[in-house]
Amino acid sequence: MAMRWHQAMERALYGTDGFFVSGAGPAAHFRTSVHASPVFAGALLRLIHHLDGVLGFPSVFDVVDVGAGRGELLRSLSVGVSGESARSGRSGLIPARAGSPETPTTTATVRPSPVNPLTITTGYDDSCASDLTVGGSVPLVERVRFTAVELAPRPDDLPEEIRWTDRIPAGVTGLLLATEWLDNVPLDLAVHSQHGWHYLLVDPTSGEETIGDPLSRADLDWLSTWWPSPLVPDSDSSTGSGFRATPTDRTPVPLERVEIGRTRDEAWADAVGHVERGLALAVDYGHLRAERPVDGTLTGYRAGRQVPPVPDGSCDVTAHVAMDSVASAGERVARCAYLLGAQRDGLRALGADGGRPPLSLAAGDPAGYVRALAAASAAAELTDPAGLGGHLWLWQPVGLSTDLLPAGCAGPIDTAAPS
Repeated sequence: MAMRWHQAMERALYGTDGFFVSGAGPAAHFRTSVHASPVFAGALLRLIHHLDGVLGFPSVFDVVDVGAGRGELLRSLSVGVSGESARSGRSGLIPARAGSPETPTTTATVRPSPVNPLTITTGYDDSCASDLTVGGSVPLVERVRFTAVELAPRPDDLPEEIRWTDRIPAGVTGLLLATEWLDNVPLDLAVHSQHGWHYLLVDPTSGEETIGDPLSRADLDWLSTWWPSPLVPDSDSSTGSGFRATPTDRTPVPLERVEIGRTRDEAWADAVGHVERGLALAVDYGHLRAERPVDGTLTGYRAGRQVPPVPDGSCDVTAHVAMDSVASAGERVARCAYLLGAQRDGLRALGADGGRPPLSLAAGDPAGYVRALAAASAAAELTDPAGLGGHLWLWQPVGLSTDLLPAGCAGPIDTAAPS
């Protein structure tokens, strides 16, 4: 039975036997930054220490991972914070150290990202400034609270200090993370005909697509604001996804295919609304209003391979995120300016620049040079703009101004806001 894409994705990814709920989890099928290198977790550990100081060393510092997989990132951060317990009271960008947290590595492929490394900043709002306090006498390891938000059952081997829940907790003070979560928030697809925009329907067992009802007013408004593009007639009825939309008696052959990101906006706004004070950070494949991809990005992944996006629960079904739209929605909730930049900018601001260590280190500390060289190689993969470095990082402070974020995390450029 054909249904709208967001319904099919919801069942395929998060139903009882859905892709993210059952089985070994996403790490068995594709590799994200979390799985690619311990450098990623190490950088986020330095961000945690930075925020802890900015927030005045709160009595409880929350680290919430939304879409936590099987808890891989929080496991690493937990180990990292425990390793820092002897250095209580430290904040800011602590240097990388030997034996930094490790994350599992798989042989699965990295999902490609075509995003240009653009960075955007919005205006400054004095109401978001935060007073700094001097403190930190209680080590972070005694104040941190790790929470994994995931629909899958709690892994049996997850450390007991990591809480597991299917809902984002309220009143978060600290850091809320969403690494490659938004690209799996279900969304609708639409096609354009001579009668206007219509929802695209899909058969969840075969992936065959047909044309459905006209778009709702809310989705039309989102489309006109965030996905403007000229309508160019196609030479055939291909939808661009590897499947062919079958025209019905009441709707002619489509001209163009788009992805309606309103559900992602709502999901991110809801997540940001759970942060009382601190930072919400989204890391994802994304694109901007001026460069929306022709015919969208919907695709599937299974066992390290890109496959057709058949929403039958056997593969990941994902689409890149309209990050500027998401950012605008979160900003309205937080009422604080955001920053949007490339992953390589964020990681470099956190001390992971992929640069080769000085040769002088080899003479004085050969073993240290080898470790530094290995870390630089790992960071280079994460900062490569043709790969994982092309991810966009959305920094949404709550109760803080952007000038309290790590310097250089997103280089500003001028951009025209949608009318």
